[in-house]
Amino acid sequence: MSLVTETVDKNERLIIAMDEKFDFAKVQAFKQAYQAIPEQVSVVEVNLAKTEYMDSSALGMLLNMQKSLSHRDIEFKITHCRPQVARILEISRFDKKFTIS
Repeated sequence: MSLVTETVDKNERLIIAMDEKFDFAKVQAFKQAYQAIPEQVSVVEVNLAKTEYMDSSALGMLLNMQKSLSHRDIEFKITHCRPQVARILEISRFDKKFTIS
C-alpha cells in the first residue's frame, strides 16, 4: 500500500493517509492525491499515523503541495504523527507552515 485518499465532511476535507515510509518513492502518488481535489475542499490533512520513516524528499513534497494549492483558501494539517516523525517536523520548523497534531 502506498497511500490512501478520502474526502469527508461533505467533500470539505481531503485526507491523505500515508503508509510506513514517506520518501522519494511516493512522489508521483502523493502529487496525484491532491492534484484534482474538489473545489469545496477547505482542509487538506496528511495523516501520518502509520508513518515510521520520512526523509527530506517528504518534506519537499509537503511544501510543493502547499505551493501548488496556494491559490486556494486551504488549511493544511499534518495529523497523528509518531514521536520520531513529529521530531523531524519540529526540527524542520514545519509547525510554522502546517497545523501539526
